[in-house]
Amino acid sequence: MLGICRGRRKFLAASLTVLFVPAITWIYLFAGSFEDGKPVSLSPLESQAHSPRYTASSQRERESLEVRMREVEEENRVLRKQLSLAQSRSPSHQHGNHSKTYSMEEGTGDSESLRAGIVAGNSSECGQQPAVEKCETIHVAIVCAGYNASRDVVTLVKSVLFHRRNPLHFHLIADAIAKQILATLFQTWMVPAVRIDFYDADELKSEVSWIPNKHYSGIYGLMKLVLTKTLPSNLERVIVLDTDITFATDIAELWAVFHKFKGQQVLGLVENQSDWYLGNLWKNHRPWPALGRGYNTGVILLLLDKLRKMKWEQMWRLTAERELMSMLSTSLADQDIFNAVIKQNPFLVYQLPCFWNVQLSDHTRSEQCYRDVSDLKVIHWNSPKKLRVKNKHVEFFRNLYLTFLEYDGNLLRRELFGCPSETDVNSENLQKQLSELDEDDLCYEFRRERFTVHRTHLYFLHYEYEPASDNTDVTLVAQLSMDRLQMLEAICKHWEGPISLALYLSDAEAQQFLRYAQGSEVLMSRHNVGYHIVYKEGQFYPVNLLRNVAMKHISTPYMFLSDIDFLPMYGLYEYLRKSVTQLDLANTKKALIVPAFETLRYRLSFPKSKAELLSMLDMGTLFTFRYHVWTKGHAPTNFAKWRTATTPYRVEWEADFEPYVVVRKDCPEYDRRFVGFGWNKVAHIMELDAQEYEFTVLPNAYMIHMPHAPSFDITKFRSNKQYRICLKTLKEEFQQDMSRHYGFAALKYLTAENNS
Repeated sequence: MLGICRGRRKFLAASLTVLFVPAITWIYLFAGSFEDGKPVSLSPLESQAHSPRYTASSQRERESLEVRMREVEEENRVLRKQLSLAQSRSPSHQHGNHSKTYSMEEGTGDSESLRAGIVAGNSSECGQQPAVEKCETIHVAIVCAGYNASRDVVTLVKSVLFHRRNPLHFHLIADAIAKQILATLFQTWMVPAVRIDFYDADELKSEVSWIPNKHYSGIYGLMKLVLTKTLPSNLERVIVLDTDITFATDIAELWAVFHKFKGQQVLGLVENQSDWYLGNLWKNHRPWPALGRGYNTGVILLLLDKLRKMKWEQMWRLTAERELMSMLSTSLADQDIFNAVIKQNPFLVYQLPCFWNVQLSDHTRSEQCYRDVSDLKVIHWNSPKKLRVKNKHVEFFRNLYLTFLEYDGNLLRRELFGCPSETDVNSENLQKQLSELDEDDLCYEFRRERFTVHRTHLYFLHYEYEPASDNTDVTLVAQLSMDRLQMLEAICKHWEGPISLALYLSDAEAQQFLRYAQGSEVLMSRHNVGYHIVYKEGQFYPVNLLRNVAMKHISTPYMFLSDIDFLPMYGLYEYLRKSVTQLDLANTKKALIVPAFETLRYRLSFPKSKAELLSMLDMGTLFTFRYHVWTKGHAPTNFAKWRTATTPYRVEWEADFEPYVVVRKDCPEYDRRFVGFGWNKVAHIMELDAQEYEFTVLPNAYMIHMPHAPSFDITKFRSNKQYRICLKTLKEEFQQDMSRHYGFAALKYLTAENNS
């Protein structure tokens, strides 16, 4: 509303100027020619007005003023024409109600418009600039490679989604790692009116690998040069962003700037805010050629259709080849080559106002881009120091960045009302499944959790592991929440093999975990641990979903299905690798049982052998797991036999059996209906038995449960009667499903349950 009123005041003032300036000018000339019926000179030296010596000069001044008056009239005529055009485009002159939203932006690259006085304020509805329609799709291209960049791009996307009011289409030029991470993330994020397309960055390496590059971004820092060739040929324009960008406004305002491009302008860029291209940073500093201070390529507006017609590929290649003959390599990756091209062809660039790329590297002039918080549009952490960069207002910028870093991404799943969205099969299926549930059912929340799609970020930290070539490798699989984080270092010390962990965290907790891990020498020394973040949503701990996520993302043929509060015996990893060979796990359906024990002591001298464990068991330092509260869970392991066993032995399934097992990676998943506490492992072991897995106890393997405070879910189970009723209902439904699926063989589960 304020923008409308301000625009109308400008329109009224301009109209009055058009009407009254010529009239006042003529009155002044007419009245100024007579005083008491006599002609009066227009010279400022009135005391000498009637002197003959000034008659000629007065005449010249009069003629000069008349010329100026005619110039003013001509300017006013042009202004009247422009105002009439603006008036005809004004919303008040349109018929009916509008369904369009306009995003306006004041640019600095169009000097003609400024001279003509046609400058509209930000977000004004009364300007004459072309508009961004409400449902117009905005295209954004980002080059993203590796684990760290995949984390960074999420913060950028959050900041864009937070402010946006338009459909978005992200074009991600990604390597295999980033594609796996981000494809899963966006698929589980399920943000309406957002489309994602991936382009294989590894296939583009040959296009730019011939360019030596010293920048820390490596070969991927050159790939923005080939976007005209990479992106779809029917895509006319795109906003290109670095992963270290944070938006502080609606990206539609930046998209609207495309309408200001004129002539051969095809690149929208902000001037570089450091002295890099001036060549005076240190002695013998020799940067690539650039126009003035040069331009920063963290934010680029590309008119792809025109660039293709200009043969952009040939243009930048020839420039790069010529400059590399003397420069030998690039220092700032694609930015050096963009600037060299612009130096030779300055007409290509439309200079964006610097608030569209406030560059927070050391020794920049970024403070000149804003006077107030409201002036900020885009923040660019373009220093290798990132958040540790020196800047007068860095604390404010850091807090803004951290706000989006820790912002709950689930809150960004909001609809764009009035905009038709593409049909999402997964979303439609989810809605159909939820609609079939009875909301009046007292166990509705339990049933709903089974269908909840949790946003998932795979490989939150760097992961690098190649399974052993002998096909005996085993991955430890577990899940945890923030209150079990302290177990990670101990497990890594006990298990040297690969680990796959699913962590149930909020966005803020994920960042706390990141800081914890980066500060741990033990965790940072291990690259064979896959950390998969499953973001919190709903009131239950989705224990079996977490296990499935961790199971799904292993690269070894076998997995040890454990829990985070157990420490495996020293050397268990190598022992299990030998066991899978000896017991021919590759060709038989076996589940190898690792016997479980527990201690009530927080400080434990961990037994280094079976003999030492048996001694501690006899002394009461250790116990068989849950013998005092849930004997049935591990009784079939037959601990009495295990004490003297020297070879593996087979045991039969019994009701409520829930051992920790080693299985092939193709074993069935855990049943998602069981959340929180109760029956989550029992149901899985039952299904293994139904599929005719043979349970074999390993005679020289063991694991020990470490004490901890009760989980929130077990507290709910113990205190909430309805919780226990719902769990019983889910158990019965699971058994019925087993009977339908496995037929007569599954009847024993119903019988065993009734007899237990």
